[in-house]
Amino acid sequence: MEINQYDIVLVDLQVSETVRGPGAEIRKIRPCVVISPDEMNRYLRTVVIAPMTTRSRLIPTRVRVRHNKQTGWVIVDQIRTVDRKRVSKRLDRLTYPEIKKLKNVIRETFVE
Repeated sequence: MEINQYDIVLVDLQVSETVRGPGAEIRKIRPCVVISPDEMNRYLRTVVIAPMTTRSRLIPTRVRVRHNKQTGWVIVDQIRTVDRKRVSKRLDRLTYPEIKKLKNVIRETFVE
Protein backbone atom coordinates (compact mmCIF):
# COMPACT_ATOMS: atom_id res chain seq x y z
CA MET A 1 0.00 0.00 0.00
CA GLU A 2 1.29 3.45 -0.88
CA ILE A 3 1.47 5.72 2.16
CA ASN A 4 1.70 9.48 1.64
CA GLN A 5 2.34 12.39 3.96
CA TYR A 6 -0.89 13.87 5.36
CA ASP A 7 -2.92 10.77 4.58
CA ILE A 8 -5.32 9.66 7.31
CA VAL A 9 -4.68 5.96 7.82
CA LEU A 10 -5.96 3.29 10.18
CA VAL A 11 -3.14 2.17 12.52
CA ASP A 12 -2.89 -0.51 15.20
CA LEU A 13 -1.38 1.34 18.18
CA GLN A 14 -1.82 -1.54 20.63
CA VAL A 15 1.29 -2.69 22.47
CA SER A 16 2.22 -6.24 23.34
CA GLU A 17 1.13 -7.80 26.63
CA THR A 18 4.70 -7.68 28.00
CA VAL A 19 4.95 -3.91 27.49
CA ARG A 20 1.57 -2.97 28.97
CA GLY A 21 1.46 -1.01 32.15
CA PRO A 22 0.74 2.51 33.27
CA GLY A 23 0.98 5.15 30.62
CA ALA A 24 -0.97 7.83 28.81
CA GLU A 25 -0.30 6.71 25.22
CA ILE A 26 -3.19 5.80 22.99
CA ARG A 27 -3.39 2.00 22.67
CA LYS A 28 -6.15 1.29 20.18
CA ILE A 29 -6.70 0.77 16.49
CA ARG A 30 -7.46 4.27 15.31
CA PRO A 31 -7.08 6.85 12.55
CA CYS A 32 -3.72 8.61 12.42
CA VAL A 33 -2.18 11.27 10.20
CA VAL A 34 1.05 10.39 8.42
CA ILE A 35 3.66 13.02 9.31
CA SER A 36 6.75 11.51 7.65
CA PRO A 37 7.66 12.86 4.19
CA ASP A 38 6.88 10.81 1.07
CA GLU A 39 10.54 9.95 0.41
CA MET A 40 10.84 8.35 3.86
CA ASN A 41 7.50 6.58 3.37
CA ARG A 42 8.73 5.04 0.10
CA TYR A 43 12.06 3.70 1.39
CA LEU A 44 11.72 2.96 5.12
CA ARG A 45 9.79 0.18 6.83
CA THR A 46 8.47 2.69 9.36
CA VAL A 47 6.21 5.74 9.17
CA VAL A 48 5.86 8.67 11.54
CA ILE A 49 2.26 9.26 12.58
CA ALA A 50 0.16 11.43 14.86
CA PRO A 51 -2.90 9.69 16.37
CA MET A 52 -6.37 11.19 16.07
CA THR A 53 -9.25 11.32 18.50
CA THR A 54 -12.80 12.62 18.46
CA ARG A 55 -12.58 13.91 22.04
CA SER A 56 -10.24 16.67 23.05
CA ARG A 57 -9.99 20.05 24.62
CA LEU A 58 -8.53 23.19 23.15
CA ILE A 59 -4.86 22.39 23.74
CA PRO A 60 -2.10 24.07 21.69
CA THR A 61 -0.74 20.67 20.57
CA ARG A 62 -4.06 19.49 19.09
CA VAL A 63 -5.23 20.31 15.56
CA ARG A 64 -8.93 20.27 14.73
CA VAL A 65 -9.79 18.48 11.46
CA ARG A 66 -12.84 17.08 9.69
CA HIS A 67 -12.84 13.38 8.90
CA ASN A 68 -15.67 10.97 8.18
CA LYS A 69 -18.24 13.79 8.57
CA GLN A 70 -17.18 14.55 12.15
CA THR A 71 -14.75 16.79 13.97
CA GLY A 72 -11.56 15.13 15.11
CA TRP A 73 -8.25 16.16 16.60
CA VAL A 74 -4.71 15.34 15.50
CA ILE A 75 -2.70 14.74 18.68
CA VAL A 76 0.68 16.31 17.91
CA ASP A 77 1.95 15.65 21.45
CA GLN A 78 1.77 11.87 20.78
CA ILE A 79 3.70 11.66 17.50
CA ARG A 80 5.40 8.27 17.14
CA THR A 81 7.09 5.97 14.66
CA VAL A 82 5.38 2.68 13.78
CA ASP A 83 6.14 -0.24 11.49
CA ARG A 84 4.22 0.16 8.25
CA LYS A 85 2.72 -3.31 8.86
CA ARG A 86 0.58 -1.63 11.54
CA VAL A 87 -1.12 0.52 8.86
CA SER A 88 -4.15 -1.38 7.61
CA LYS A 89 -5.78 1.05 5.17
CA ARG A 90 -6.00 4.61 3.90
CA LEU A 91 -9.11 6.46 5.06
CA ASP A 92 -8.81 10.03 3.83
CA ARG A 93 -6.41 12.96 3.45
CA LEU A 94 -6.11 16.29 5.25
CA THR A 95 -7.22 19.38 3.36
CA TYR A 96 -4.70 22.09 2.50
CA PRO A 97 -5.87 24.42 5.35
CA GLU A 98 -5.62 21.48 7.80
CA ILE A 99 -2.11 20.64 6.54
CA LYS A 100 -1.05 24.26 6.98
CA LYS A 101 -2.39 24.35 10.56
CA LEU A 102 -0.74 21.00 11.39
CA LYS A 103 2.64 22.20 10.07
CA ASN A 104 2.36 25.33 12.19
CA VAL A 105 1.56 23.37 15.35
CA ILE A 106 4.43 20.93 14.71
CA ARG A 107 6.81 23.87 14.18
CA GLU A 108 5.61 25.68 17.33
CA THR A 109 5.77 22.50 19.41
CA PHE A 110 9.09 21.03 18.33
CA VAL A 111 11.12 23.70 16.55
CA GLU A 112 10.60 27.10 18.15
